[in-house]
Amino acid sequence: MTSNPIKLGIVGVGKIVRDQHLPAVAKDRDYELAAAASRHGKVDGIPNYPTIEAMLAAEPGLDAVSLCMPPQFRYDAARTALEAKKHVFLEKPPGATVSEVEYLKALAAKNGVSLFASWHSRYAPAVEAARGFLGSAKLTSAAINWKEDVRRWHPNQEWIWEPGGFGVFDPGINALSIATHILPPMFITSAELDFPENRAAPVAAHVAFRTSNGLPVTMELDWLQTGPQSWDIVADSDKGKMVLSGGGAKLAVDGKVIRDEPEAEYPMLYKRFADIIRAGISDVDLAPLQHVADAFMLGKRNMVEAFFD
Repeated sequence: MTSNPIKLGIVGVGKIVRDQHLPAVAKDRDYELAAAASRHGKVDGIPNYPTIEAMLAAEPGLDAVSLCMPPQFRYDAARTALEAKKHVFLEKPPGATVSEVEYLKALAAKNGVSLFASWHSRYAPAVEAARGFLGSAKLTSAAINWKEDVRRWHPNQEWIWEPGGFGVFDPGINALSIATHILPPMFITSAELDFPENRAAPVAAHVAFRTSNGLPVTMELDWLQTGPQSWDIVADSDKGKMVLSGGGAKLAVDGKVIRDEPEAEYPMLYKRFADIIRAGISDVDLAPLQHVADAFMLGKRNMVEAFFD
């Protein structure tokens, strides 16, 4: 590509778009936000369309699209964009199933465009430092504790409780995106998933892994956490106890803070998207999504008290 701005269309104008995507794109000179498509939301100052099909028909000059609708509806939109030879940014999780995203990856290659599975938590400021620390240490065990209040972060979002909506694995996949980046390869050995009686997706999960060389990793996910929210990965090693907290924002070893910086995840995501477009490659790591699929496949289902938000 030339150095001209990437003409971008955003699909699915909801909370995450207003909170993260629009501010990130507005500050990035690599992009020109040219259009939006959404059933309900609109973006001021640009053309808005009811569907991605209408947007692509009216805006043939678009170079790329960001797909920010719920994962259950993302495959059809992604296929439409890729077949129109547009580069595609997939909000996390990249799809409702592993197989559909595998197909999209092949479709992107066939059409000569880039596909980006955007694991935003991997771009938290202390993640690379944690990866570097663990790369130089001998790991003995690790624990993932991701506990937050769905009523605070996802008010009135019923899609997350429907099949394909992931439930507590919607935030939990953020933890997995970091863990699969900084820890050795690992595999689920057991899981217990707590389903509210009135919901089709879990509100909590208790998962056990082992790494490729047999070390234990545990994961506790809870979506009804009150008070302080917890987004931590703790690892014991021969070089000390590492705590990556704040969803990847802060790193400490044996209580000493090594890295603590403001987050800039979405600006980094859009930088990466521009980089892969200009390099003519895709970036689609399915490991976090595969772990979620494995948890549902191996998990014992526990029924818990009905949840009302």
